[in-house]
Amino acid sequence: MAESTLPILDLSDLDRGPDAAAAFREALRAATHEVGFFYLTGTGVPAALEERMLRATREFFALPEAAKLEIENVTSPHFRGYTRVGGERTQGRVDWREQIDIGPERTAVDDPGAPDHARLIGPNLWPTALPGLRAVTEEWVDHLSGVSRRLLRAWALSLGADEDYFDRHFGEPQTLLKVVRYPGVDDPEPAQGVGAHKDSGVLTLLWVEPGKGGLQVERDGAWVDAPPVPGAFVVNIGEMLEHATGGYLTATNHRVVSPAFPDDRISIPFFFNPSLDARFPVIDLPPELAAQARGVTRDPANPIHDLHGENALKSRLRAHPDVAERWHADLLAARGTPEHTQA
Repeated sequence: MAESTLPILDLSDLDRGPDAAAAFREALRAATHEVGFFYLTGTGVPAALEERMLRATREFFALPEAAKLEIENVTSPHFRGYTRVGGERTQGRVDWREQIDIGPERTAVDDPGAPDHARLIGPNLWPTALPGLRAVTEEWVDHLSGVSRRLLRAWALSLGADEDYFDRHFGEPQTLLKVVRYPGVDDPEPAQGVGAHKDSGVLTLLWVEPGKGGLQVERDGAWVDAPPVPGAFVVNIGEMLEHATGGYLTATNHRVVSPAFPDDRISIPFFFNPSLDARFPVIDLPPELAAQARGVTRDPANPIHDLHGENALKSRLRAHPDVAERWHADLLAARGTPEHTQA
């Protein structure tokens, strides 16, 4: 595995017989133990769906500002909808991007006794000027949810657990789809598209517009470019999977550098996470793997919880301070106001 690249795995190896499937699981385990990131081909996502998704995304960001602000996320207590450029923060610094946040389509919880994280449950915001956006994003989420479940079953087997280990502890997934545009920046120094962070959940699958770089992964204290590979998603694990393996699998810092003006970049990360009330018990690893577990990263400013709802709410409150202050001032008062970090 060269220092300047990430591993490339082919999901379709799981369908090529026992030997190929076993080799895939071994490569998957090694990649996420050593790096935390890899490229994934063979996902079965149709090229036509990728083209439709990119076209709908471009059409949305080309809308007049008023049409985009119709679904601005400050109107949603559930952190859904459109965030204008500069509206999200990582490590307290402004991210130079605009985006739509799309979660599971559910009815808001109207129960004063519900846990705090139940505030993340609710409907999405859809632009009236682009009625086709909902259908294509829902199809996208459906495909990637299937890919995510296959990966989790492969991970479970590779870690010495039953194949359905994650299925049993996942519950109804709390997915999050971000449809992102990074505008070009006319500056001699690279700008922060997204600041350095680790994802707070379980699993992320990232699709990037062909030919558009910008993602960087931290390896051995240095930032390594991870440009898009044709036909591949970039996959990384989040803090909850690190927690579930006692640090055997590693969540890795990554960031995005803004493109140079007049270029821009479309990026569509999909986060596959368990239900908000799901707790991940630590897997009882085989002795040879347990001996290599590094322990869970300890950061007092960014504690990792075994309850997904706490991780998700922590990230949303910090990343979107305007939404938090408008709808959740009571939570901010109760929890204090730590530095904002990215989900």
